[in-house]
Amino acid sequence: MSVPTLTTILKRILKQSTAPFHEYHVRAEIESLLAGCPGVKLKRDKMGNLLATYKHGRHTSRPSWVLGAHMDHPAFVKGPGLNGSDPWQFLGGVAPTEVAAGVKRGLRKVKGHIACWNFPVKITKERIEATACDDLIGCAAIIATFWALSKLRLQATVHAVFTRAEEIGFIGAWHVGQNWPFPADAVFLSLETSRPVNGAVMGGGPIVRVGDRLSVFDSEATAILMKTASEQAIRVQRCLLDAGVCEATAMQACGRRSAGISIPLGNYHNLTADKKIAPEFVMMNDVTALVSLLTALVGTKHEGIGERSMRERVALRMEEFKDHLSAGTKLFK
Repeated sequence: MSVPTLTTILKRILKQSTAPFHEYHVRAEIESLLAGCPGVKLKRDKMGNLLATYKHGRHTSRPSWVLGAHMDHPAFVKGPGLNGSDPWQFLGGVAPTEVAAGVKRGLRKVKGHIACWNFPVKITKERIEATACDDLIGCAAIIATFWALSKLRLQATVHAVFTRAEEIGFIGAWHVGQNWPFPADAVFLSLETSRPVNGAVMGGGPIVRVGDRLSVFDSEATAILMKTASEQAIRVQRCLLDAGVCEATAMQACGRRSAGISIPLGNYHNLTADKKIAPEFVMMNDVTALVSLLTALVGTKHEGIGERSMRERVALRMEEFKDHLSAGTKLFK
């Protein structure tokens, strides 16, 4: 089977309609794109999240990784039990006044039980524009990474989860965290698109998230991400993205080690700076860098970094300065 290009993957995923609790179009497209990928196995959990594993050979990375992205985006759904002239209920973090203004402009497009903002997918060498980059870009990046690993025949094992209903409170991720189907020591890596704040810029590379508005992420996992980027000469940014909350926080609340990477996002939740409904957009070089980083992350052994390297560094300093320690301590007596 021919390997789909990143552009092909993006086009197929981004054109799908989606909304909280109505991610079936996106899930079906992900399954279709990964169905012929050598070494990849798919399954659905009881919540309807899609689980995937790439495995080739006996090598497993340390730590093992679970790549995560959500399949929904703020949109209209037919409200259960709602009747009348407008049975649509908007689910997701957009103020009612902006939603109403978008409807008045005629931007709402209905597909079955879902109604999304009606913007075309536009992909160039520089920019990707669509109704729902958040978080279909993350889904596409995972698919592209699995195909890259398979094309390289890289001996590795990596897991992924495509979750439901993130936009209304992490319902799909919470189910995964509470019913963890992956190795106990695996690290969850949230892949998001996020507003660039605190010095992050669009086009500056994927953002390795120190944390979000509610929590700080695993220090060792974050160090591994930064180390991998440095070794592979992949341009990244390291920032605290505290304008919102991502699934890594939900996973940490379930006791799962977690880290996060975000692609800088324009027009977050389809809102421009002056609060008008518009397509979201990201920069192509940020997305290609993310796929490169994830591929390198899975295929690289990470011995002696993070917490282990901190212990090693302190031990070395204790040995180097033991005479100073002894001499100074005597003066306390």
